[in-house]
Amino acid sequence: MYKKYIVRLTNEERTICEATIKAEKGKSEKLRRATILLKADADGPAWDDAKISEAVGCRTRTVENVRQAFVCEGFEAALVRKKRATSPTPKLLDGAGEAKLIAMRLGKPPAGFGHWTLRLLADQMVELEIVESISPETVRQTLKKTA
Repeated sequence: MYKKYIVRLTNEERTICEATIKAEKGKSEKLRRATILLKADADGPAWDDAKISEAVGCRTRTVENVRQAFVCEGFEAALVRKKRATSPTPKLLDGAGEAKLIAMRLGKPPAGFGHWTLRLLADQMVELEIVESISPETVRQTLKKTA
C-alpha cells in the first residue's frame, strides 16, 4: 500500500529513539512514539502500520498520526506530544476575583458562622456578584494555589 508520509530517520534521530526506549519504563507515550518511529523508518525495518500497531499495542491510526507529525512538524514534535496552548475551559476567577476571594477568606465570616467553609465562600462569591456561579472545589483549588 502506498504511504503518503514516509519516515526516514537520521543516525542522530535513530540514536535518540534507541536511548529513549532504554531510558523510559512502562507504557510511556514517549516510549511508544520512539518505537513507532524506529519500526516505521524506511531505511531500517520499514514495517507496515498494522504490524507496528500490533507490536506496540496501539491503533493503526496512532501510527499514521506519528508518521504524519514526523513528516509535517519534525522529529521533536513526533516524539513528544505538544501541550495545549489554552485550557479547554476558561478560568472562572481572574486575578481580581482571586484577590476578592482571599480577602473574603481572611475577613470575618457571616453572622451565625464560626469560620468560613468552602461552600459558604462559593455562595458569598455568587451573592456579591463576583462570579455568576462557582463550585466549592474551584474555591478550594484557588485557595490552595495561593496558600
